[in-house]
This record gives sequence, structure tokens and C-alpha cells, in this order.
Amino acid sequence: MAKITRKPAPRKPAVPKKKAKTATAKPKRTAKTSLKATRPWTPAEIHEAFSRFRKANPEPKGELEHLNPFTLLVAVVLSAQATDAGVNKATRELFKVADTPQKMLDLGEERLRDYIKTVGLYRTKAKNVIALSAKLLSEFGGEVPRTRAEIESLPGAGRKTANVVLNMAFGEHTMAVDTHVFRVGNRTGLAPGKTPLEVELGLEKVIPVEFMLHAHHWLILHGRYTCLARKPRCEVCLINDLCRWPEKTV
Repeated sequence: MAKITRKPAPRKPAVPKKKAKTATAKPKRTAKTSLKATRPWTPAEIHEAFSRFRKANPEPKGELEHLNPFTLLVAVVLSAQATDAGVNKATRELFKVADTPQKMLDLGEERLRDYIKTVGLYRTKAKNVIALSAKLLSEFGGEVPRTRAEIESLPGAGRKTANVVLNMAFGEHTMAVDTHVFRVGNRTGLAPGKTPLEVELGLEKVIPVEFMLHAHHWLILHGRYTCLARKPRCEVCLINDLCRWPEKTV
């Protein structure tokens, strides 16, 4: 019998594997246009805005109750992460018995805590108030110093505290940037900045000198009662025609 030989079946050519598609990174879309990219306020518009603030409230006052520069300093230190109304409720009785650094030291930390226990972080704040009172007596003759650097050297006092005291107690042209001023500066486009210091310096640069004494009060009050964080009251805003916020409701 003849031997049958089988030819091997031809191999199918290998099909090149498809290369995985490389995902192309798409540029992220920002929900809002950066305020820094909007048209800056003109000097005339800034003058107009603060003229309106002045006409509506010629002598704005800070809402922290105090009797003298020392009690103002204490009130501002206590107001960190607390409302002015809550601080005032605590300090009305406190300042009746301790309105000077020496009286505060005589009161002592434990008794001070009893007066301010309704204020947030009251234990730390009581410690700071006693410490700053002691430093005022030992280094400044019992008087609140009149420079930013000296005030910032006091326990519990930062740049914002120094700016408030310098402005309200001594009439300095300082700009204290709290959450309200920070929001107004950015939202309106008046002085955009990523940090409170950037907003502070931006506002000082653009606000005319004639308005600087009261400027931080006008902006705080505007942020507290009109340019609210969650739902701005654009319909009653004095500067809604000048504001650069793209989501204005008017």
C-alpha cells in the first residue's frame, strides 16, 4: 500500500493586533470664567461705587461693641470664627469688669472663660487674651500699639485684627479683609485674589484715598447684608450695574 503523506495545513497569516486607542486628554471646562479675565473696573466706576456707598451710609460703624482700643482689640480677637452678635453678647458684661489690660489680668483666665464660654474656641481665646494683656503691660506700657507689626506680635492677633484696630481705633487707612470683603472683592471683580492678602492689596491699590477710612466697613456691610454668600440680593444692590459677576440676577 502506498504511503500517504499529508501536507501541513498552511498557517493563516497573523492578524496584527489593533493598538489601543490612546485617550486624548480633553481640556477641562470651567463652570465660570475667571474674574481676572473680565474687564477691570475703571477709576471712574470705582469712584462712582464708593460715592454711592458714602451717600447711603456716610459714617459706617463696625458692629463689634467696645469702649476703648483695648476692648476693641479683645473683641476682634474673640470674633475669629464667631459672629459679631455672639461676641457682643459675651463682652457686654465682660467689659464692665475688665476694660484695661491690668483688670483683665486681675480677672484671670478661668473667670474670663466663664464670660466668653458662648463664643467659639473660648478656651484658646481666653488664654490669648490673658497673654496679650500681659504683653501690653510688659512691653507697651499698657497701651495698644499703633503699628501693624506690633499688634501682630500679640497672642491671638493677626493681620486682619491689626487692620481693624488701626482703622477703628486710630483712623488709619487700612483694609481688613474678612470673609465678606474677600467675597465682594472677588465676586464683583473689584479686586480679585486667591488670598485675603491679595484682595487687601488689590483694594488698597484701586480705592481712592478719600474713601479709604470707611471703605472696609462699606464692603463688610455690603457683603453681610446684600452680597450674600448663597443668594446675593442683586435686586437691591447699590452697584449692580457696575458689578462684573456673570450670574447677576438683574
